[in-house]
Parts: sequence; C-alpha cells; structure tokens
Amino acid sequence: MTTLQLPDSLVGVDWLKQHLDSENLVIFDASWHMPATGRDGLVEWQQAHIPGARFFDFDRKICAPDTELPHMMPDEAIFTRELQALGLNQDSVVVVYDSMGMFSSPRAWWMLRAMGCENVALLDGGLVAWYEAGYPVESVSSVPEYRTGDFVATKKRELIADAATVLAALDDDSSCVLDARPAPRFSGETEEPRPGLRRGHMPGAVNLPFADMFEHGLLKSKSELRVIMAPLIADRQQTICTCGSGVTACVIAFAVHHCGYQNLAIYDGSWCEWGLPGELPVVTD
Repeated sequence: MTTLQLPDSLVGVDWLKQHLDSENLVIFDASWHMPATGRDGLVEWQQAHIPGARFFDFDRKICAPDTELPHMMPDEAIFTRELQALGLNQDSVVVVYDSMGMFSSPRAWWMLRAMGCENVALLDGGLVAWYEAGYPVESVSSVPEYRTGDFVATKKRELIADAATVLAALDDDSSCVLDARPAPRFSGETEEPRPGLRRGHMPGAVNLPFADMFEHGLLKSKSELRVIMAPLIADRQQTICTCGSGVTACVIAFAVHHCGYQNLAIYDGSWCEWGLPGELPVVTD
C-alpha cells in the first residue's frame, strides 16, 4: 500500500489502474442521468463500477432538502455527514468518474472543492474509457457500509453563485457568464427538457456548449481549451458557469479550471431557477 498524490486535476485510466491499491485513494462514481432517460446511476453502479468505487449520489442524498430545485448544494452539516459515511478522510485523495465519460462527475468534483476537499481529480473518459482499456469492473448486491471518515466540510462561498450574484455579473464587464447548454436551448429555438421553464438565455451570457470540451470522448488538451477560453475570459476577473440544473455547468467550469483560470463559480440554481416564470430577464435569439 502506498500513499498517493495527484499528478493533475485530470487523470487517465492507466494512472488510476496503477494506483488502485493506494491506501488514501477514494474513488467516487458520480453517475447521474436526465430523468427522461429512465436510467438510474445507483442501479448501474451496483451492476458495474471501477473496483472500490463508492456511489456519490448528489441527486438524492448529497443535496439540499426542502427545495424544488434539483440537486442543490447542501449545507456543511449534511455534506460532512454524507461524505463521512462514504469513508472520506481529510487526507483522502479523490478520483471521480461517471458512466457517460465526463457528464455528471464534474458536479461532484465541484461540490467537493466547494466544501474544502482540494485533493480531487476527474477521470478522463470515465467508465467508458475504463471499459475501452479492458480493465475489470465489479458489482455489488447492495450498498456496503464504509468505515466512517473524518472529513469535515468547510464551504467556500465564493465558488457558489446565486441569482442575485449572476444578475449583477451580467452588467459587469469584469465578469463573464458562460452557459453550458446546447445552442438550440440557449437561443430559445427548442423547449427546455423540464416543463414550466421559459425558453432562451440570460442577456449578456455567452453560450459554451459542454460537448465542445471533448474530442473522441476525452477532454481536449489544455492548449486546445485555452484557444476556446481565452477570447471569452482572459481579461475577466470572474467567471460564472451555468446550465440547465447545475450539472454540465461544472463540465465547462472544470475545463476553465484545467486551463489555469481562477475566480470561478457555479450558479447552483441555473436555468431550473432562472427560467421559472418571474422577473429574472430572459432573451432569445
């Protein structure tokens, strides 16, 4: 058993396979799917996951109660309780993946960082790349109990934006609001997948579809990502990322972070909150 250190905020499947036995490694499967797909990340995790991976359920357990907005960030007490139950320690090194490649895992990466866990990386290509490499998976009949960890959450509020913060940023030339939704949803050409939400986007927001961050299922290189990011955020003091429900916003946020940019936040409510009927401004193309 060896004590592990992360080489970068993004690791490959070969690196992870090589270090599976490291004593301070914690692997989280943060798979989540849009409700219309009928897929259940927990069920799929039970059927097949990277050996030792634990299920990070940000949609039903590690989330704020008593709100109609989906998978909102919980408070420090809930986050501490749930992550200790998953065996997370203060000195843990965390690798997060999902079954789609890199769709929902950045949400868990951001949540962990926003709650004070700095030693966390994403698995490039996720479970898809793991399968393609021919590496083994395991299954379980039920969720096991893990040895209780000693991690204690400390919320970094500057990483979490609310509607008022976004509204102010839209009129601030030193801020940039990036919207990760596909272009037809951003422009208002198509309906939102969740009923009751208005079409369109925030006035002044910039569309950066999360799918544009990838090539052949893997995250584009840092140099390629910088070419995309530089015209948008190089001279900005703050970047706020948004999307439909705060999941794919974390994909582009990770890409921004991976390029070395700082002062980055996620609008947690995203379009599920902003798009509700009300006074928050919405425009279409």
